[in-house]
Amino acid sequence: MKWEQRKDLLGLKDLSREEIELVLDTAVPMKDILKRDIKKVPTLRGKAMVTVFYENSTRTRTSFELAGKYLSADTVNLGVSTSSVQKGESLKDTIRTLEMMGFDLMVIRHSMSGTPHYVARNTKMRVINAGDGVNEHPTQALLDMYTIREKKKTLEGLKVAIVGDILHSRVARSNIYGLTKFGCEVRVVGPSTLIPPEVEKLGVKSYYSLEEALKGVDVINVLRIQRERQQKGLFPSLDEYASLYMLQPEHLKLAREDVLVLHPGPMNRGIEISSAIADGNHAVIEEQVTNGVAVRMAILYLMMGGAKDEIAG
Repeated sequence: MKWEQRKDLLGLKDLSREEIELVLDTAVPMKDILKRDIKKVPTLRGKAMVTVFYENSTRTRTSFELAGKYLSADTVNLGVSTSSVQKGESLKDTIRTLEMMGFDLMVIRHSMSGTPHYVARNTKMRVINAGDGVNEHPTQALLDMYTIREKKKTLEGLKVAIVGDILHSRVARSNIYGLTKFGCEVRVVGPSTLIPPEVEKLGVKSYYSLEEALKGVDVINVLRIQRERQQKGLFPSLDEYASLYMLQPEHLKLAREDVLVLHPGPMNRGIEISSAIADGNHAVIEEQVTNGVAVRMAILYLMMGGAKDEIAG
């Protein structure tokens, strides 16, 4: 199967299991490059990519930029806050301008769901969704899946609990779409106001009790609680949320002995996750950051057509 037939990466909902496996397999040699003293390979020399983030981001944007630079692509970040966007330039005009500059690929994050899809329909550039509203965050889910597979040796049939604000989480959605394609039993847990009403139609089990949800799970993915949700009255207080849903050491006794703890970052310690867990042996949160660069290198390589014999550099 050739990835080149797919112009854009907009979400995992429409990706096949085989396409996901191709990304994860390609990320393995990419991670080897990251272990070298000299991390640069000539694979994408002559290609140009631009990152356009209408929402703040440190991890995702930096990860994409590093991934591009390690593969020798010319990488530019459009600072939206200092660009013509602030002068009233429309998204369509921004797209056209970037296309005329000769970029091959755009990485875009936007607060409005569906924006990357609109961009993809209106440009010849390849488009990667780096997070759109409450819809999807495909590369985060792919790096989560890579991390799980690397540690567990398989994704097949694992029990995975996703904890927190499922209703507003693009990370949760992409993980659900990806993991269910591998026969995983995905459990979502959080306050009733933060669980989508018909989430079980996505093939998951929903829980309101953290203790019930964690029984026998292989993986716990803890979502970041966004404080603005509390201000909107979707749960009474951060203290109450922490008392009911913060992951603490005693919770791990309910899960499998070799349970993995993931978090997309940045963490709110003492709200959704305790420091004892975040810094403990079960957490693979720092490895997720490294794996994020490797997975994004794999995606750029597949989308911009690097030659196979150039991975070794």
